Amino acid sequence: MSFASSSFAQLRTAADNDQPAKIVKFYPNPASTSINFELPKGYDKSYSIQLFNFMGKKVAEINATSLRVNYALDGLYRGIYIFQLRDKFGKVVDSGKFQVVR
Repeated sequence: MSFASSSFAQLRTAADNDQPAKIVKFYPNPASTSINFELPKGYDKSYSIQLFNFMGKKVAEINATSLRVNYALDGLYRGIYIFQLRDKFGKVVDSGKFQVVR
């Protein structure tokens, strides 16, 4: 019997062994004018947050240089968006989705 393994390490919580722990807190969801991303203390300052529309097109890239990032949603249409927190090598560290309402 063989097992396949992945090089993508996932953080686990004590309460939920099936889901990876989330690093980024984001609010409000749904959002209308702006969205906030909060990162934990001690995170790697080389991280970036990439936003994608539901069709998979990258619509923004934000350098995560502080613990709290406020991003104005000007120019984004109503709909579902996906964010990815990426390290300096482009590896996805965390991801999530949010809704823009107008």
